[in-house]
Amino acid sequence: MSKFIARRVALGLLTLLLVSLVVFAATQALPSNAAQAILGREATPARLAALTKQLHLNESVVTQYVHWLGDVVRGNFGISAATQQPVSQLLSGRILDSAFLVLVAAVVALPLSILLGVIMAVRRDRPADHALSMTTLALAALPEFVIGIGLVLLFATNLSHVFPAVSLIPPGEHAWQVPNVVVLPAATLVLAVTPYISRIMRGSMIEVLESEYVTMARLKGLSDRTVIWRHAVPNAIVPAIQVSALQLAYMAGGIVVVEYVFSYPGIGGALVDAVGNRDVPVVQALTVIIAAVYVVVNLVADIVTILVTPRLRTAGR
Repeated sequence: MSKFIARRVALGLLTLLLVSLVVFAATQALPSNAAQAILGREATPARLAALTKQLHLNESVVTQYVHWLGDVVRGNFGISAATQQPVSQLLSGRILDSAFLVLVAAVVALPLSILLGVIMAVRRDRPADHALSMTTLALAALPEFVIGIGLVLLFATNLSHVFPAVSLIPPGEHAWQVPNVVVLPAATLVLAVTPYISRIMRGSMIEVLESEYVTMARLKGLSDRTVIWRHAVPNAIVPAIQVSALQLAYMAGGIVVVEYVFSYPGIGGALVDAVGNRDVPVVQALTVIIAAVYVVVNLVADIVTILVTPRLRTAGR
């Protein structure tokens, strides 16, 4: 296990290094001057020259990348060109709010997906299976912004004004202090990712239910509940874990659309604003952070897969 984790961590760091190269190269190719963008059009030549030297913009591209990567490793993403604030300070609150939104969605979506997958598999080819399969297929075909707008029409208009249509969080507060603004964005993410996980769980569960050891468990007289939850689900859940990891990692990037629909003050809104303002340091920081989330989530999924699969856990013994 320790060797596996070390190998995956090394591959993850290599992936982040390659991502940083691509991000830096892409932003360097933009026709703009970072020093000019930070200081504005009224900057004097002296101030412009001083900031250019401070940011190492007068040095080679390789040297600039080394300085930038060193700052990123230390958690210093530079100064925002739009707000003149340190990027780390600008994004800290937004990252926490986005993390809370993803956490709430994941806590609801993962158990719900497993449960729906089990129900569809156990009631295979019955009305409940057909109804749930059609519903999840329809939800999987809908983009996130359509789901979000649909929830707004249902729960945030004159039809049924239960939750706010716009997720406004007062300055100085976080999302967990105003939980009602999180409900609709979180529900949108749940409805967006649940269909994929539940359908994978259904297919894996059907395969396990047809296996010999499940048949043997039934012949021993074990109850259906014991057979399903003690023998079938632990063996069928591995593919669902992998898909769940991909969907959770997708949330880190796909959350941009959901946050934009609900004006939720997270990293999605920050990324949209940064692209619109050509705020290169913020774009670089958010891209690296989202890539890091992908790497960490997939690493955790691989470890959990080994822990819940006895055959994999004992393979090296």
